[in-house]
Amino acid sequence: MEIDVVRVLGLVTRSVRNFEKDGKAASAVTLTRLYETSVDDLWDAVTSEQRIPRWFLPVGGDLRLGGKYQLKGNAGGTITACTPPTHFAATWEFGGAMSWIDVKLTAERSQARLTLEHTAMIEDHWNQFGPGAVGIGWDLAIAGLERYVATGASVDHETAEAWMGSPAGKEFMTSSGEYWRAAHVASGVDPASAKQRSDRTIAFYRGETPPDVAHPGTGS
Repeated sequence: MEIDVVRVLGLVTRSVRNFEKDGKAASAVTLTRLYETSVDDLWDAVTSEQRIPRWFLPVGGDLRLGGKYQLKGNAGGTITACTPPTHFAATWEFGGAMSWIDVKLTAERSQARLTLEHTAMIEDHWNQFGPGAVGIGWDLAIAGLERYVATGASVDHETAEAWMGSPAGKEFMTSSGEYWRAAHVASGVDPASAKQRSDRTIAFYRGETPPDVAHPGTGS
């Protein structure tokens, strides 16, 4: 498995937004990038029970408005909005925590733009790990989506897992984490605090977190 880390990560625009949700402090990470396909095809790739496992994770449930879904070994939740082929939203429930995802697709000439926003409440977990806790996972996911859209080849999960522990995989985690640190600083967070959080998250994704240290879990 080969990924041009610099090129793939450089195609994504990232931002972090801090705001109030239901009267409490919240933060949203946003990733957006173009894909060499149509909106209809990209919509099918990111919403079809048959196609999602080809680039992401096996998924089960009722993939329609109001239905519940479950990603194998990862998050589950309820689909709260669905307007084919341009928008869906869902709760993202993992490890006893609730957050929210919102996905929009738009056409730009012969390409399709995907914009994914993941919102979480600012609590202990966020204060310890920052946006990279979900951002690195989403960077991995949308890189896999690009490979699938471009080649039609399904991800080999065993190969992908081995790649994550390789030098190239660790380079990806580190570079992604640094991109999210920069986006965190751009949102107005103190640079030293942002670095502490990103360092913790990068160490976890690289498999370097001591066993007695809390970890960010999986963001995607």
